[in-house]
Amino acid sequence: AFVKKFKKTKDAKPCILMGYYNSVIQYGENQFIKKCRKVGVDGLIIVDLPWPENKKFSIKCKKNSISFVQLISPTTSTYRMKRIIKNSHDMIYYISMLSTTGGKLKVSPREILKNYNKIKQINKSKNLVIGFGITSKTISSLKQADGLVVGSALCKEISKSLKNRQNPVTNVGNMVKNLRRKLS
Repeated sequence: AFVKKFKKTKDAKPCILMGYYNSVIQYGENQFIKKCRKVGVDGLIIVDLPWPENKKFSIKCKKNSISFVQLISPTTSTYRMKRIIKNSHDMIYYISMLSTTGGKLKVSPREILKNYNKIKQINKSKNLVIGFGITSKTISSLKQADGLVVGSALCKEISKSLKNRQNPVTNVGNMVKNLRRKLS
């Protein structure tokens, strides 16, 4: 879920779908992209389809007005990073730390922003969002980013709500409102 939206239109909230390439292959690339366009998906993050292997799929997405979001991590070399950014559409996802999804922040927000700014300098016109370790405790220190991806914290809130027999929609909605306030 994107807490801080990237600049698209005044009231639009982008719909970015994240998944794995096997699901795309099983459905059929062309059919998948057409279905995404039909239901209003603005962008795709296919986590196991890295550059340069994703070039053909990325071109198909672009032809169908769907942004293909590239991934960059702290271990991405500068050489590779420049090529990924050059070949990216309008958004790049910076994986802020080496961890598994839902892991605790192992890197200081200052270090994350240092790496973020280094990447952003390569092409300032691309939207660069930060993901991994974004919680209500870390979000305000990272608000200079073009966007912040909050996934695991929302999933944990859903699980907690269900366990406590509470309405997960209400609780997640309240959580997102709280996160947005911290970005102001």
